[in-house]
Amino acid sequence: MASSPATSRNGTAFRGDVIIMLDRTLSRAPNSLEKLAAAIFASALMLLGWVKIGWPPVAIVGGSSVAGFFLWLRTYRRGPMHPEVILPPFLLTVAGLETHMIEEYVSHFGPAMSRLFCISWSEFSFLLIFTFVGPILYALTALGLFWRVRLAGFVACFIFIGPGCAEIVHFVFPFIRPALAPNVTEAISATLNGHQLVNLPNYWLSATGRYYFPGLYTAILPMIPGIWGIRSLLPRSDRSPVNVVSA
Repeated sequence: MASSPATSRNGTAFRGDVIIMLDRTLSRAPNSLEKLAAAIFASALMLLGWVKIGWPPVAIVGGSSVAGFFLWLRTYRRGPMHPEVILPPFLLTVAGLETHMIEEYVSHFGPAMSRLFCISWSEFSFLLIFTFVGPILYALTALGLFWRVRLAGFVACFIFIGPGCAEIVHFVFPFIRPALAPNVTEAISATLNGHQLVNLPNYWLSATGRYYFPGLYTAILPMIPGIWGIRSLLPRSDRSPVNVVSA
């Protein structure tokens, strides 16, 4: 005897073949088109960072996207994660990241990076990327994770590794000798890549005697949920199965 059809929350009856199709869809690994889209997304970010700022964003974004790509392929090989598994650490990571950005903005992270590596990272571009564009990407990614969109998983893996775990570099920056006027402790002005930048602070420990760099105090805020997110992705047994009802 065939079992009765399943019933959704709104009372609509589903035949077993429809549920089987849903199960197969949610069990698929990222396809070639989704892999290509992830590669294009990462390449576009690196190109934009190279043109607008310089090589440090390319190194950070490039390394994080490559690591995130392979983490995504490994953990999504049986299909998207359940939102209960990936969405909480993702939201906490971006919340910690936005809190972290407040400290970076107040203490002039972009200008400090400009002086450290001789790049043109103005406070305007910092605000545009991380304060305005970033939250749009985070909101769309969260919606994609809720709907179990596979490509959203790549962005989440990128966030866990890049803006999440990679924040540890803040603890290294005070030891790096600035490329511009390293022994001058006062803020300076400079023309870099055709852009006039002002108020470029020096946070080199050997010159200031102070161990600090913009964002250092709050760097751990996105790191903790970012590590939790990676840890949550690795075991596959916590992905709830889809019940199949025979026709």
